[in-house]
Amino acid sequence: MVEELQMIYDELKSSNGKAMTHLENELLKVRAGKASPSMLYSVMVDYYGSPTPIQQVGTINTMDARTLTVQAFERSMLNEIAKGIMNANLGLNPQNNGELLIIQIPPLTEERRRDLVKKAKADGEHAKVGIRNNRKDALDMVKSLKADGLSEDMSKDAENEIQNVTNAFIKKVDDLVEMKEKDIMTI
Repeated sequence: MVEELQMIYDELKSSNGKAMTHLENELLKVRAGKASPSMLYSVMVDYYGSPTPIQQVGTINTMDARTLTVQAFERSMLNEIAKGIMNANLGLNPQNNGELLIIQIPPLTEERRRDLVKKAKADGEHAKVGIRNNRKDALDMVKSLKADGLSEDMSKDAENEIQNVTNAFIKKVDDLVEMKEKDIMTI
């Protein structure tokens, strides 16, 4: 029974870790007014008829705090990369100078900052829902073990441990979202 409980804890931590990784990736996409190559990681480019991540067709760099550049591996792909950036609905307008794409990051208005904070909080809530679902699954597994003969004390200890793990991950989510909120609201 102890091995089964350990497997439940490990599975819970693994699933919650995946929820945290997903949240971190989602928060990377929320721009805070500063240019960051990760802002473009979700962009797909039509590479000879096949949708391809932008990192596989060019190099993304920051020129300064408000400017990104994209250097295509093949110069003929510059227009396709620009089209991909426009189609990604990021609110960015790439300028093609024949050598590379220059993307000016517009400054954020107060209203846009509030919208981005709402999006970050919504992403945090989605992560919390995932973590709570993982808790429910783990508790269901403990109940089935209890039906198979797990003692009352071990069952209660397992439920407490599952709740402690869940609380720790929810605190991490809150901390991540709070850091992102400060980042977005800092001018």
